[in-house]
Amino acid sequence: MTNHANVQKNPNSHGHTYWVIPDGYIPPDSSGALESHESICVLNTGGTDAALDITIYFEDREPLEQIRAEVPARRTKHIRTASLRSEGEVIPPGVPYAITISSNVPVIVQYSRLDTTQPELALMSVMAYPVA
Repeated sequence: MTNHANVQKNPNSHGHTYWVIPDGYIPPDSSGALESHESICVLNTGGTDAALDITIYFEDREPLEQIRAEVPARRTKHIRTASLRSEGEVIPPGVPYAITISSNVPVIVQYSRLDTTQPELALMSVMAYPVA
C-alpha cells in the first residue's frame, strides 16, 4: 500500500515542445443536443506553466498566428479550436486547416473531433505528431 503523504510531486516535464496536427476541420452543422466541435487537449506534467504559441494554417489564405494559451503546471487543458482568435479572426467552420503548437516546456498534445452532423455522431481522437 502506498503512503500518499510521502509521495513526492514529480516536477519533470514529459512530452515535446513542438506538435503538428495536419487535419483540422470544424463541422459546420450539429444535430441533437451535442454541438460539433474540435479540441486540442494539452497535458503539462511538469512543474512549470506551459506557454503555448498556436498557429492555424489554411489551404487558401494566410495563417492565423500568435495565438496564445497557457496550461498551468501539472494540469490539463482542453482548448476548443472554435475559440481560437488572432487579431479578431477565427477558424471558419467547414474549412480544412492544420495546427502547429509550440511550448516553452515539454507537453503532451491530443486532438479530438466530435461530429454531430448526423444522428449517428462520430468522435475521433488522435495523438498529435511530436516534432523533435
